[in-house]
Amino acid sequence: MAKSNLQFKTNYAVSSTIEPFYKGGKVQISKDEKFIFCTCGTRVNVLQIVTGKIVHSIEQDDQEDITSFALSLDDEILVTASKALLLKQWDWKQAQCTRSWRAIHNVPIASMTFDPTSTLLATGGCDGTIKLWDVVKQYCTHNLKGSSGVVHLVEFHPDISLLQLFSSASDCGIRMWDLRSSQCLCVLQSHYSPVTSLAFTSDGASMVSSGRDKICTVWDLKSRTARRTVPVYEAVESVVLLPEDEDFSEIGVKTKEIHFITAGSKGVLRVWDASSARCVFAQTLPSAPPAGGSEEGGQEYGDPRSLTYCLPLPSSLRLATVTAEHNILLYQLPSFTAQQQFVGFNDEVLDVKFLGKGDTHIVVATNSSQLKVFDLATSSCKILYGHTDTVLSLDVFKKGSLFVSCAKDKSVRVWRQDPDSGQVCCVAQGCSHGNAVGSITCSRMKESFVVSGSQDCTIKVWDLPETIPETDGDMFQLTARVTEKAHDKDVNSVAVSPNDKLLVSGSQDRLAKLWSLGAPGADLALLGVFRGHRRGVWCVQFSPMDQVLASSSADGSVKLWSLQDFSCLKTFEGHDASVLKLIFVSRGTQLLTSGSDGLVKLWTIKTNECVKTLDAHQDKVWGLHATRKDDRVVTASADSNITVWTDVTEVEQAEEQAKQEDQILKKQELSNLLHEKKFLKALGLAISLDQPHTVLKVIKAIRQGEDGAKQLEKTVLKLRQDQKESMLRYCAMWNTNARSCLDAQAVIQVMLTHLSPEELLQYQGARAHLEGLIPYTERHMQRIGRLLQASMFLDYMWQKMRVTGAPASDNQVLGSAGDQ
Repeated sequence: MAKSNLQFKTNYAVSSTIEPFYKGGKVQISKDEKFIFCTCGTRVNVLQIVTGKIVHSIEQDDQEDITSFALSLDDEILVTASKALLLKQWDWKQAQCTRSWRAIHNVPIASMTFDPTSTLLATGGCDGTIKLWDVVKQYCTHNLKGSSGVVHLVEFHPDISLLQLFSSASDCGIRMWDLRSSQCLCVLQSHYSPVTSLAFTSDGASMVSSGRDKICTVWDLKSRTARRTVPVYEAVESVVLLPEDEDFSEIGVKTKEIHFITAGSKGVLRVWDASSARCVFAQTLPSAPPAGGSEEGGQEYGDPRSLTYCLPLPSSLRLATVTAEHNILLYQLPSFTAQQQFVGFNDEVLDVKFLGKGDTHIVVATNSSQLKVFDLATSSCKILYGHTDTVLSLDVFKKGSLFVSCAKDKSVRVWRQDPDSGQVCCVAQGCSHGNAVGSITCSRMKESFVVSGSQDCTIKVWDLPETIPETDGDMFQLTARVTEKAHDKDVNSVAVSPNDKLLVSGSQDRLAKLWSLGAPGADLALLGVFRGHRRGVWCVQFSPMDQVLASSSADGSVKLWSLQDFSCLKTFEGHDASVLKLIFVSRGTQLLTSGSDGLVKLWTIKTNECVKTLDAHQDKVWGLHATRKDDRVVTASADSNITVWTDVTEVEQAEEQAKQEDQILKKQELSNLLHEKKFLKALGLAISLDQPHTVLKVIKAIRQGEDGAKQLEKTVLKLRQDQKESMLRYCAMWNTNARSCLDAQAVIQVMLTHLSPEELLQYQGARAHLEGLIPYTERHMQRIGRLLQASMFLDYMWQKMRVTGAPASDNQVLGSAGDQ
């Protein structure tokens, strides 16, 4: 039995988390191309490109959202603007605010940028004004008025000797400012919607502007006229010029004329020849975008692939794009191949599963039509396109390379991950449900079938082909072998038994049902119904070892059921809200459950006891899955966080054992020191064990020895300051008990006699400990006073008893003596 107890898990520790780091707003890349700066509510997060980890997080003290920020071109200064109308200058490498000042703008700042020398900062406000700041001498140098509406774009001319600033506001014009005279030189009119970005040629003679009016304009800055208007047939958010000194012939760049890249609502990067207004290259996306876009205009706003930013990395000849779903992708030029993908914000995470041969990856279903596959070692991500509506559930086959998904688009899809390259492609799909497919599960023994449960109240069994395609080029179309009207309400969960012979379904109708899968080609046969939950059933799971199954419900309970007679064997209650997911761990002897309360609980089935509660999420925990080795668990929540937990039971047991062994050795050493009358070392060792009772034993041993008071005084005074602090704390504790108060008073007498009040008050918590001593000391004084009175009375009584009980002869002597 002891051996089986060792297998029980007692605790998990967080080993890694995938958190949101970008929720929309500005993105900027450092000049050395090592870091990406992006806004996330009240923070600016600094993402290291190589590792994909957040290395710095700069947060506003006032908890106000950051409206804009700018990093100087020398990568030294970061300035943020918040809704509190404060500008803050940061040493971002230390995450320290070096200076803050009032922005003078009456409304929040919408845009800001540094000049090429990193000394001037331009801020564009929502009030139509532009202010320039000298960040070295720390004063406002210019206040430029004249723009109408929000100034959402400010850019310095790359040639600082010209001292020119370009801005654009809601009036769709591009204003050109002369900073010497603080005058607007001209307004460049071409666009009919807000201008989204400006890009300057290396010689500073030309500029390209983009807008949401589906055109890009090439400007001659010397004559201040539009040289060419290029219709690009999509709302453009960003324009980037191709480097002039590189060879881009493989993407159709034949001349040395200006070529620029556009990024916008279609989600496709395209290269344009400014002189001929032709598109010479269009990027090919991994798979066809979801249906629903217009033929001519492509996907408009709302398409998750539409791009909001495009940023050049000229040194490494790369390009970074930001999508509407807050994903950041890095492309290598000139091939436009995706190198890295970072997910800035997962939104609500609905399901998560371990993936890969050694559970090295996780596949995540978020509140989106895309699936995301994360490499746990590097946090890099691959985004999978295929579903056309929110993906609701996932499951992985035993070998770990094949997995399935289902979505609101009424379809199920089978995906394969290449174990070597890590590439994932969709190899099969089926769509014959009448409503959203909310749950899915795989066969356990072989990769032979998939079962789905839908909001149309049906369960479908889909047989997989003998040989599953390797690529998405020859995708297999699945057909349902069996369709069964299983419940009266939505089917929330389905699970297949370890031997592939049974199926259980859980529904919003408060029932769980057991079905026989039978032989291939056979219909589902209802074997029994599990009744007992008071609310809808969210999750059902078979035990991997015993003939039992577990179900979790919106009534906050988890129930264990017998497969023999369909009776409820046990009920686990501890969650304060709906229990959304459950899994068996420790070979079916324990359960892990997750709930709407954001908690994950570990239960031991035999004792009905909640062993541990893991609290790392702020919202509903929808996803819960364990590795095949049972050593790690992943949880995913509606708070957008994904947490990987490691089983630390053995580590903690080893630490506890080592601690106990150390304690035994120290106790033996203490005993030896006391025997040898080495009181100072004994007291120091007892204090290091942090055991007040052991320290008290040492104090008693010192006081009981020869010349105890002097020995105690000598020993206590030789202690270090931190040890004296502990002694004072222990004295306050001992003083509360009549048995140990004399020892406490003896130590306090030594301290008060030899230490000045100033010294004592420097001790940690000294004031509280001394104040705690007073009432108990007064009580002890009263008790001793009463004891003294009682002893005096006893003495008096004894004297009287002696007088009363004396012989007669003695009385006569006493009487005659009295007469005399």
